[in-house]
Amino acid sequence: MLLTITGATGYGSRRRHVLRWRRLSLAALGLLGGVALWKVARQQASVTPAEETERVRRFYDQLASRYDRWVRLAEWALLEDGRRWAAAQARGETLEIGIGTGRNLPYYPAEVRLTGIDVSPAMLELARERARQLNRPVELRAGDAQALDFPAASFDTVVSTLSLCTIPDPAQAVREAARVLRPGGRLILLEHVRSPLLPVRVIQRLLEPITVRLEHDHLLREPLEYVEAAGLVVEQLERSRLGLVERLVARKPE
Repeated sequence: MLLTITGATGYGSRRRHVLRWRRLSLAALGLLGGVALWKVARQQASVTPAEETERVRRFYDQLASRYDRWVRLAEWALLEDGRRWAAAQARGETLEIGIGTGRNLPYYPAEVRLTGIDVSPAMLELARERARQLNRPVELRAGDAQALDFPAASFDTVVSTLSLCTIPDPAQAVREAARVLRPGGRLILLEHVRSPLLPVRVIQRLLEPITVRLEHDHLLREPLEYVEAAGLVVEQLERSRLGLVERLVARKPE
């Protein structure tokens, strides 16, 4: 019996054609995202870090009353038990930068002596109310993570959860965290980051001009680079959710 298969060559040709167009589409999307990022970068280049910090403060002051509802779904989808994980790492004198409305407060060990700063006074008011309801002692201050108002070697632990994405100069914030850590102290980061997966990264590149403009939220940052540049030694690094979420623990050398 002679078995004849028809259309195989045509199918292979069509498949190659589809794959070619997918690659071209990804390249085009990447180019469009690059152009949009360039435009945003040009606009931001004319803004000083102090001016951008003030913009961030005003944004979160206005958002504060809605913040917990605003982030609930995204955190459920991305963070899993991330906040519990980050706070549970704290030991001794602990500083949380960008403490916001105090969403990490329920998860800190009782013996931790906690200080929290945030650029937004309105967010801090909600953190105070949460601390009162939890009967959780915490010193809360308005402050800028890029210029911490603490002496060097003041803390055993510094925690940041979803803060480096909005700080105008995240590298400076990490340098400041390293400065106020005692030798042997640890920096605990839970951040959303640039994905190593090209299709995901293309989408991030397209979205970032929008998120930066509307929310001061940068999607393509790499906290690991800032941590290593600050001279801290990485002890733990984990990625999840298509490489979008990073858990990082780094120690200040003795």
